[in-house]
Amino acid sequence: MILVVGSVAYDNLETPAGKRDNVLGGAAVHFSTAASFFSQVAMVGVVGPDFEDQHITFLRSRGIDTSGIVVNPQGKTFRWSGHYLNDINHAETLATELGVFASFEPKLSSDHAQTSHLFLANIHPRIQASVLDQMPVVKFVAMDTMNYWITTAREDLQKVIKRVDAIFVNDMEAKMLTHQKNVMNAAAEIMNWGPKVVIIKRGEHGALLFTKDFVFSAPGMPLGLIVDPTGAGDSFAGGFMGYLARSGNGSEEHLRRAAVFGSVMASFQVQDFGLDRMRTLTTADIEQRLKQFKTLSDFSGHAVFG
Repeated sequence: MILVVGSVAYDNLETPAGKRDNVLGGAAVHFSTAASFFSQVAMVGVVGPDFEDQHITFLRSRGIDTSGIVVNPQGKTFRWSGHYLNDINHAETLATELGVFASFEPKLSSDHAQTSHLFLANIHPRIQASVLDQMPVVKFVAMDTMNYWITTAREDLQKVIKRVDAIFVNDMEAKMLTHQKNVMNAAAEIMNWGPKVVIIKRGEHGALLFTKDFVFSAPGMPLGLIVDPTGAGDSFAGGFMGYLARSGNGSEEHLRRAAVFGSVMASFQVQDFGLDRMRTLTTADIEQRLKQFKTLSDFSGHAVFG
């Protein structure tokens, strides 16, 4: 099983494809939904009394353990408003209302504390550290972060990075974190701090996976229309961690496969607003797209010089 600790939110979104308000979102939600196609998932998060029961029903329909979602009656559910009108790869934040998420202090149940795989979504590094302190027997830990924590909580962030097995960051964040000018050097420096695996997210261009022994490039799926990129990075992480937990194997072969499954899930996530594509997604759809990814970069059997 995978435990994910992170945000549960309502999003107000605007992209070139349209506009939607009060969309179910949040890093923990996007991660859990993607990962649930491969593995059992448990969520830990906080919502307000304004959070609708239909969303819990949806998450449970995916087999997700929602017992760690706490309702705090003292405020409202975290809300984020943003648009992608100037650049489909980068969101512009219009408003952030933390609500009950501002005082989020996760307390794990005894069952959750025994989970084998952990994903620390994009939250304050001190909260990430407190979760790690509650999981002494966890086998594989991955984390996400963002430029805000890099600039405002660098010391706390670096302490957490030293304790995890894998980290997900985009190329800009990797350079900002390490003060390096290219991702190769940035990934190498991050690995020197402790993580065995560094995954550099590159939006529609896929992702780069770094270990001490190899570098792997997972392509992005060429799509004619990207409807909503929100949650794509968390969906990538969900596919990646879901596959790893399912395989129970962290070998080079399985890490490469996990990166491709991450790209597969992210490619579906961006095809509709919020979680609408995930609601209709089937394992047959995933298998078909996996075949597309396999042929996307396959050049085996071709002569080099005639």
